[in-house]
Amino acid sequence: MGGDGPGAQFLDAVGGLGPPLLGALDAFAQVGRLLHPPRIPALRAAAAPFRERLEEALAAYRGATPPPEAADLARELERAAAHAARALALFCDSAPPSEGIARVLAALREQCLALEALYPLRRALPPVSLFFLEPGCRDRVDRLDPDPPAQEGAGLHRAGGGRDERGGFTLYVPESVAAGEARPLVVALHGGSGHGADFLWTWLREARSRRCLLLAPTARGGTWSLGGPDVDAGALRAMVELVDERFAVDRERVLLTGLSDGATYTLLCGLQEGMPFTALAPVSGVLHPANFANGNVGRARGRRIYLVHGALDWMFPVALARMARDELAKAGAEVAYREIEDLSHTYPREENAAILEWLDPGLRLSAAAPA
Repeated sequence: MGGDGPGAQFLDAVGGLGPPLLGALDAFAQVGRLLHPPRIPALRAAAAPFRERLEEALAAYRGATPPPEAADLARELERAAAHAARALALFCDSAPPSEGIARVLAALREQCLALEALYPLRRALPPVSLFFLEPGCRDRVDRLDPDPPAQEGAGLHRAGGGRDERGGFTLYVPESVAAGEARPLVVALHGGSGHGADFLWTWLREARSRRCLLLAPTARGGTWSLGGPDVDAGALRAMVELVDERFAVDRERVLLTGLSDGATYTLLCGLQEGMPFTALAPVSGVLHPANFANGNVGRARGRRIYLVHGALDWMFPVALARMARDELAKAGAEVAYREIEDLSHTYPREENAAILEWLDPGLRLSAAAPA
């Protein structure tokens, strides 16, 4: 980029902001993956240079005047960068121990807001489109994100109100999936106090690359129904049916997965009678005692379950995961167990590809590309 005049200056500012922004988001994703209490000082030190570069680039960007036709893009790009900068500031700045967990959760939320603001800009900014694809398929972006999309209604949808409301969902329909083309559905459940609009971004890159529908519900209460009446199972069943009515779902490949409370509820809900899920992939959860009382363990026979847990998990010690593996296998489930040595109580994004290929070998990148 280069040249004279305000328009050229704005293009230079966009070119100067893009790499630090995408680099900061990648770096913060690594922070989230490696987050473990003893590592926090080292993670802060590693993230600090990304924060500095982003803040410098954002200041320069704010000094450029966009041409009128680029006003909307300019505003949304600034919003994405501001959310990313706040995420890094919340994480990197020291705080009293009593505020530590709240600040980390707030930082992770800001990261999701940055991704939410950035995704609609992918057509105007090609590096952004590549960012939301797995590296192995970035050479086929034109086929994975056709303009116009392969069917009306492709892209992101939100139902059930805003981020302060519970019980709704966020849905992603890959832009490359044609009307009537039945594709696998991933139903991804957030952790305790989380929100589907945030947890969606844990899976979007893989869903877009491998052409899977992605449904990220929000629990009706503060977390999933792990005690007392189950108010979430019927809602999840209805959501799957609603998606299938509007977009074609391959009913033989409906995956229920989740993190922490979402993982625990993946087993508690997914093993119930009459649920539409054909495979379960709980991550960093436990086998709730209610599964023994309500007959779920008996219903596990023949069910495919991909169980993931971290050896460093401080909330649910790994011994609980090993117990769940053994109990489910004893009940006759087809259990694939992954114990990750450096994983704490966080989400291992790198496991998504393996989960999808376990769900269906046809979802390997070489096989999942559109014709």
